[in-house]
Amino acid sequence: MATIKDVALQAGVSVTTVSHVVNDTRHVSAKVRERVELAIRELGYVPNAMARSLKSNTTSTLGMLIPNSSNPYFAEIVRIVEDRCFGAGYTLVLCNTDDEPRRQSVYLQVLAERRIDGLIVVSTGADEDDSLATQLRGLRIPTVLVDREIADPACDLVETAHMQGGLLAVRHLLSLGHKRIACIGGPLGVTSSEQRIEGWRMALAETGSAPNADALLWRGGFTSQGGYEAMHAILRTEQKPSAVFVCNDLMAIGALRAAHESGVRVPDELSIVGFDDIELSAYTSPPLTTVAQPKERIGALAVDMLLERMGGKRRDARKVVLQPELRVRASTARHAGFREAGVTPAPSTTATPSKSRTS
Repeated sequence: MATIKDVALQAGVSVTTVSHVVNDTRHVSAKVRERVELAIRELGYVPNAMARSLKSNTTSTLGMLIPNSSNPYFAEIVRIVEDRCFGAGYTLVLCNTDDEPRRQSVYLQVLAERRIDGLIVVSTGADEDDSLATQLRGLRIPTVLVDREIADPACDLVETAHMQGGLLAVRHLLSLGHKRIACIGGPLGVTSSEQRIEGWRMALAETGSAPNADALLWRGGFTSQGGYEAMHAILRTEQKPSAVFVCNDLMAIGALRAAHESGVRVPDELSIVGFDDIELSAYTSPPLTTVAQPKERIGALAVDMLLERMGGKRRDARKVVLQPELRVRASTARHAGFREAGVTPAPSTTATPSKSRTS
């Protein structure tokens, strides 16, 4: 592998001159710069990024931790974040924690050792909030949390109003005449899931239609397999619901498959609403009614807030809560009894979000 000394020898200049060309730290005449750059290309010289970072105290590298790289929601967020980072001149290093707190801790240490300039984190879950917050405080890296809150007031946060999203989903089903509405939630203790479930409970409480709502609550682990298994369990119950609110689209896709295998027609016999509005949700059969998270804004804001912190433009932590929208497609329909009663439900249109709340 070519060294900086090899480049200097071939270009007929000093090592210091090559360093100035590579790091752009001092004016070098156009003629000399051209010779150095030609030598770099011919020799295939690659500057030592770590050595350069030690001199500048920056690496132009950002880190991002996500809990499940196979979940399309996170993949779509990462794509937006990476594009924003690239446009700002930063390289993004992505780590998949697979919802394992230990792996999350190891990756945080690895990223710190690589001297990243900033960090974007989607945490593994509430059970490890205290240890994650402690580790982040010790690393002292500017950090923005996405989607899931943790008990660290020093970190910036951008997320969707998850409880409001649950309310939108279940109010839509109630407007179609459904009364017995089940819920498939995500992993126990994950704040985003718990808040969506709370929105489901609140919507049912508004009508008094389900005094014992927890009897209609299943867990699916935020995976398509989890949603598939939970829906099969729901369809084996004696008193089957006429509608199901599923706390993410990946589980809803599994739920649709389970309904199809059981001979249950969606939406004629069972209405299903998901959450996230991943790109695949518009191509399921039938297309999935879902609560849309503003992914473009979430990804862009996460990067912009991080760059603000890194640039010293802001010291106080900032929390941004974005409002979701309801995307009505073909997986929901009026309850059969509701139709026979001749009652006109509320219009099935995309909900208009209120303004984002920031603090």
